[in-house]
Amino acid sequence: MDRPTADELLEALSEFLEKEVLPALPDPRLRFQTLVALNALGLVRRELALGAALEAEDAAELRALLGREGNRGTLLQELAQRVREGQAPEGTAAFLKAHVRRKLRVANPKYLERYP
Repeated sequence: MDRPTADELLEALSEFLEKEVLPALPDPRLRFQTLVALNALGLVRRELALGAALEAEDAAELRALLGREGNRGTLLQELAQRVREGQAPEGTAAFLKAHVRRKLRVANPKYLERYP
C-alpha cells in the first residue's frame, strides 16, 4: 500500500491545524472557521473508514424491510414514498432509528455518546 494513506494525510492535516494553526489565531472568526475545518476533516476520515460498511448495512436492512432487491438509493426512495402514502412496512421505525444512528456515526459520533 502506498504511504502515506489518505487517512494518514487527513490526520496530519488535522493535527497541524489543531496544534499549530489554531493556537496562533487571535481572530475569533478564523478560530471558528478552523474548528469547522477540523470538524469537516474528522467527518471525511469517518466517511472513508466507515461509509461503505454502513451503506451496506443500510442496503441489507432495506432489502429485508421492503422484501426485494435493489440499490440503497432506490430502496430509500421507495421507503420514503411508502411512508408518504401511509403504507410504511412493519419495522420502518426501527429501520429509521438504525439508519439515523449509522449516519450519526459518520456525521457526529459524540452525539450518540450523549444520547444513546
